[in-house]
Amino acid sequence: MSMHWDEAFPIIRLNGAGAKDFLQGQTTADLRKTVHGRLQQSCWLTATGRLRAVLELRLDDDGADVLVLAGDADAMAQGLDQVIFPADRVRMGERRLQRRIQALRPDSPAAWIDDESIQPSEFAGSRRLLSTELEERRLRLGFPPGPGELTGNTNPFELGLAQCISLDKGCYLGQETMAKLAGRGGIKQQLRCWVSSNRLNSGDPLFDGETRAGVVTSILELESDSLVGLALIRRQYLTSGALNGPNGQMVTLERPELFQDPPSPD
Repeated sequence: MSMHWDEAFPIIRLNGAGAKDFLQGQTTADLRKTVHGRLQQSCWLTATGRLRAVLELRLDDDGADVLVLAGDADAMAQGLDQVIFPADRVRMGERRLQRRIQALRPDSPAAWIDDESIQPSEFAGSRRLLSTELEERRLRLGFPPGPGELTGNTNPFELGLAQCISLDKGCYLGQETMAKLAGRGGIKQQLRCWVSSNRLNSGDPLFDGETRAGVVTSILELESDSLVGLALIRRQYLTSGALNGPNGQMVTLERPELFQDPPSPD
């Protein structure tokens, strides 16, 4: 039986004719050719390129809906509200929760469901994932990032979100840092999934011999008594098949299924 992801996420509503242009300058995706009603994933960064939230945007004739897939929706709403000026032709609308459903295939499109009683026909016979199953799937996909990855110290390229970043649309919040990282290949670490039969804790360092090679960011204990999680691994150790925990625990590394490599420098 197939399975699907079915969850409610916070929506930040932006009303006004200037919503598209406003989001073009505040988020990382190029919205110039985005079709109204089509979902577009993007990121919200700090001015120095640190990832604050992963978003799904939907434009319409009256404005835009900003769904927060990962990150603090309250902080984002406050941050956007602080930079809206009358000339932007945008105003904050009502907040709400939005049901979002997606099959568990890397290329599967998501759908926003406005009527709770509706089950799209393509999900007939598909089972909704339970919370533990969903967390395991998130860890193996590497998406969306969780609190352990959204620490305020990571950038989208490190977390495999290159598909959300435009390098040629012009100025936006954090754009200068993204361009520098892409241009000089300056990604010092990347996200990896790990599995182990030994206990580790979030925040534990990982070693190659006696050299620190990374840090555990997320962890989940499975019914099989094994563990799966995410870790940020230093670039020079990405080809290592295995690393050790702080007490010698063996950790096997896997590339997350949805991780997209950062751009190579020219």
